Amino acid sequence: MKRLMTWLVPLLLPFSADAGAHPDFCKAIDHAGGRYLVCSFDPTRSDIRIYDRDHVSGEGYGSFASLSSGLWRQHMFSVFAMNGGMYHQDYSPVGLFIENGIERSPIVTNDGWGNFHLLPNGVFYLNGQTAGVLATEAYVAAGMKPDFATQSGPMLVIDDQLHPRFLPDSDSFKRRNGVGVSRDGFVHFVISESTVRFYDFATLFRDVLDSPNALYLDGTISSVDIPAMKRRDSLFQMGPIIAVVEKVPD
Repeated sequence: MKRLMTWLVPLLLPFSADAGAHPDFCKAIDHAGGRYLVCSFDPTRSDIRIYDRDHVSGEGYGSFASLSSGLWRQHMFSVFAMNGGMYHQDYSPVGLFIENGIERSPIVTNDGWGNFHLLPNGVFYLNGQTAGVLATEAYVAAGMKPDFATQSGPMLVIDDQLHPRFLPDSDSFKRRNGVGVSRDGFVHFVISESTVRFYDFATLFRDVLDSPNALYLDGTISSVDIPAMKRRDSLFQMGPIIAVVEKVPD
């Protein structure tokens, strides 16, 4: 991480939603005319998990507040959470979803309508203390059996190349969030604080965050929960949620 942070320093600015309260794992970045919040974690030190539903009630969490309540019952809490993939009307995952090594929704390899099917799409996964992002075909070919995984799309960066459908002069500006894993193994969760193009969003991961592979998670509903910043986005319901969790101290 030290190598990466050395050349990021000039681009990192304190996030201003609650001056002085931002945690050290989150920074604001101005890039290509857009503003982003980037929260980065070392998976060898942070417990990153992906959630879908409360397995006691069987109901989808749907919100950060519900996830927080569910975690508390397990004597855990989140220090960071972000919507983690697209979902059906009942908030169940659209594609692959693996939780604690159990596949709860199968991988989808066919094309179709919408951003999820803007191929190639991909998978964000966690296996032990390793995190990664792979295009769906590469993930299937690898025969992986991770602890946690969520499928979304489109891929933003594939082996250092931008998604071939992204246009540098596109007039499609939306709020967006995504995840990438840099060459040093850090996981970077990014949410745009302004409306941005796919192209510019992808170049942030490739050119600034040094992520050879990165995955789009969603658009309009893009949301984060960061207690240390007193920030909990709650305008939209959501399906899968990625969270960095800790145990409640004894």
